[in-house]
Amino acid sequence: MQKVLEIIFYCFSFLSLYVQIYFLIIFLENYKSLKSKVRRTPTRLFENDKDYPEVTITVPAYNEGENVAKTVESLLKLNYPKDKLFLILVDDGSTDNTLEVMNRYKDNPQIQIFTKPNGGKYSAQNLGLENSSTPFIGCLDSDSIVDPEALGRIISYFLEDATVMAVSPTIVSNSEKNIVQKAQKADYELQIYVKKMLSFINAIHVTPGPFSIFRREVFEKIGPYRHAHTTEDQEIALRMQNNHMKIEHALDAYVFTNTPETVRGLYKQRARWIYGFIQNARDYRHLFFKKKYGNVGFITLPSGFISTISVIFLFTFTIINLIKYLKDKSLILSAIGLDFGSYKFSIDPFFINTSAIMFVSIFIYASVFFSLYMGHRILHGKMKFDFSIFWFFIVYAIVAPFWLIRAVFNAFRNYESSWTKEIDSR
Repeated sequence: MQKVLEIIFYCFSFLSLYVQIYFLIIFLENYKSLKSKVRRTPTRLFENDKDYPEVTITVPAYNEGENVAKTVESLLKLNYPKDKLFLILVDDGSTDNTLEVMNRYKDNPQIQIFTKPNGGKYSAQNLGLENSSTPFIGCLDSDSIVDPEALGRIISYFLEDATVMAVSPTIVSNSEKNIVQKAQKADYELQIYVKKMLSFINAIHVTPGPFSIFRREVFEKIGPYRHAHTTEDQEIALRMQNNHMKIEHALDAYVFTNTPETVRGLYKQRARWIYGFIQNARDYRHLFFKKKYGNVGFITLPSGFISTISVIFLFTFTIINLIKYLKDKSLILSAIGLDFGSYKFSIDPFFINTSAIMFVSIFIYASVFFSLYMGHRILHGKMKFDFSIFWFFIVYAIVAPFWLIRAVFNAFRNYESSWTKEIDSR
């Protein structure tokens, strides 16, 4: 049995390292391009404001009375011509003062305000689609705020390449008050690196709710948002890939999002995300390993499944080995008892674990650390030791297997979590 487990371990490790090395090769090939994509000065697209394209941003909100004003204010402060930027605020049947806060902006000519019975985030986004006519349209979650330069930098990708149909931003955590949020800070920085590597090979599978921008023709050609297992931002991206629509990632378009403050909140959020990924990947299973669908079917979706299964397996493998170790030690203890008097501490290289499993594990952790390093370097322009990396390895190693197991279990019984319940449980 142990040999079988070790063989499975090596198979998963090989596949994981294959993806990591593949990303490293992509990084090295595109290093110069990567550096040029990060702008740290204000972005001016045109000399004349009249030349800027019109953009509509929908802000869906459910029980976000404490946050929605900050979200709207950040949009109004965007470095973009005011007569070219329009906001649609949608109260999705909130039970708090969200609509009251929204109504503070009812006299602003840039803003339309709607309220509707609760129907989920996707229905609020579709209401925004129905009430807009601009060539570009996007969404901003009401627990996020945008950098003033974000919109201009995203629009520049559309202007540089007419084939780009959607652009996702760089999402970072808004503030870190505790260990759980510090761990998520490192996770978001890790995703900066991964997302950009995927964009280089046209394999992005998510256009995040916080400030992804689309050409209107995307929705005219393939339809509006769908419920999509409460992960409409994954489904619309996969639908775009299914229709050979290019998605880009703007490295220097920053969006700051609030992160769960508790382990319970993080667990519920990630279980929903992974459940949505599993179900959406199942719905789009025809993309897998089909040449005409490119790398999203050869790299992104398979590696997502492999990483989910491998983490669950490695967690189980570790628990089994820990139980075996404790069992062996208890047998030794029962046979010879405790004898601290004759024990002398010494370091002997002979007892250092030099097994292949140990070296493979170290290499995997090193590759993850490199991804964390590059994400941090891209975001901050320099690297200094950040304890959030340490907390990432600790918190995610303990909690991630449980939300992955829960997501897989929910997928088997087709039980999905709710966007509104997740917000109410913060």
